[in-house]
Amino acid sequence: MNQIHAYIDRHEARNTEELLDFLRIPSVSARSEHREDTRTAARWLAERMQDAGLNATVHETPGHPVVLGEWLGAGENTRTLLIYGHYDVQPPEPLELWTTPPFEPALRDGRLFARGSVDDKGQLYLHIKALQAHLKVHGRLPVNVIVIAEGEEEVGSANLMPFVSSNTERLRCDAVVISDSSMLAPGMPTIGASLRGLAYFQVNVRGPASDLHSGSYGGAVLNPATALARIIASFHDENGHIAIPGFYDNVKAAKDYADQIRTLPFDEKVFLNETGSAALGGETGFTTFERLWIRPTCEVNGLLSGYTGEGSKTVLPSRAMAKVSCRLVPDQDPERIQKLFVEHVRNVAPAGVTVDVEIMHGGKPWRAKLGGTLYDAASKALQHAFGRPVIYAGEGGSIPIVPEFESVLGAPVLLMGFGLPGENAHAPDEWLSLENYRKGTHAAAALLEEFARSE
Repeated sequence: MNQIHAYIDRHEARNTEELLDFLRIPSVSARSEHREDTRTAARWLAERMQDAGLNATVHETPGHPVVLGEWLGAGENTRTLLIYGHYDVQPPEPLELWTTPPFEPALRDGRLFARGSVDDKGQLYLHIKALQAHLKVHGRLPVNVIVIAEGEEEVGSANLMPFVSSNTERLRCDAVVISDSSMLAPGMPTIGASLRGLAYFQVNVRGPASDLHSGSYGGAVLNPATALARIIASFHDENGHIAIPGFYDNVKAAKDYADQIRTLPFDEKVFLNETGSAALGGETGFTTFERLWIRPTCEVNGLLSGYTGEGSKTVLPSRAMAKVSCRLVPDQDPERIQKLFVEHVRNVAPAGVTVDVEIMHGGKPWRAKLGGTLYDAASKALQHAFGRPVIYAGEGGSIPIVPEFESVLGAPVLLMGFGLPGENAHAPDEWLSLENYRKGTHAAAALLEEFARSE
């Protein structure tokens, strides 16, 4: 392994430059104008996999392509590791809040700023460089490896699982590794213990046929923006508890997990500094980590209505819209939450407006079965790279394909993330720690060796 780690260190500058090229491709899967850019990112990634020594292919889907990299030279009696990541990125808006343009990567104070730097191009690409180090130094890998990268994670992964289900024999593996999550704190290697699920909606409120003069009609015609505000206000009670009937029916108490969470270090001042908020909030009776990891949420992600330009324009808007996401915990089912949400909105919608709810996408929550060969190997690899024992922590976000992978492939999933709190994933000035990119590459290389020899 010493030769492999020396190779990684020797090529650190090149590895970073290649990542910069990857980040310059605006592979925004949610936008039709970036469809060709997303395809370009898939082809670029396949070429880099080929350069690393993998057999790489691009597979078309009804949406964006799936990129598959394979090295199966270790033999049928050797373990197979499947590495998953995604090459698509979130829309970069609002552009004016970026210090430097989102697709012009910039290095500042040990951080790499660009859309997709941490979510997930950087975390995916460090695995490619780890594989390349093994193949260039020894001409082989200690285990069989399959890399699968999709271009639709940020829009719900609609075409990934159909591809996986159609290729289960080709993708058969002993374990799945995903680096698309965060460490609890700098220098603190972390294995993900849980993920929240997701149910995402768009609430549309329609009133008059067109915008009206607020002086001539205000007070006589129900304002769709006001109606939407009432609907949104009904989502929570005064204690931050979600007020949608039946929402908590399947929420487990998770006492043992909550007890473990309370032993983890937490600095409220640091957390507030990361967010730029004046104070913490949320459901009363729970700690911040509990609110983030084991309690469900219902959050407004976007609002649009009326005149929002410079200056004043006195109108009564004809339309109002809100995008809303619910983060879910075991054993909440996204489809059941979708039904409960739609019923609640219909029940509280005031007369005088038309309200409909679009169901966008969703995913199931997940909790790891910690221990065993995979997690022992990961613990050793991470300790080698970071010089300290790992901790286990939850992740407030969602990776819908994690429980799907376990179900379809029958293999355990390891979340071995190298992001950091405050990294602005999905927000302006997204960044990746260059130290974590380097150490993550070492950890990914060590994982292959540790997984090969673990009992």
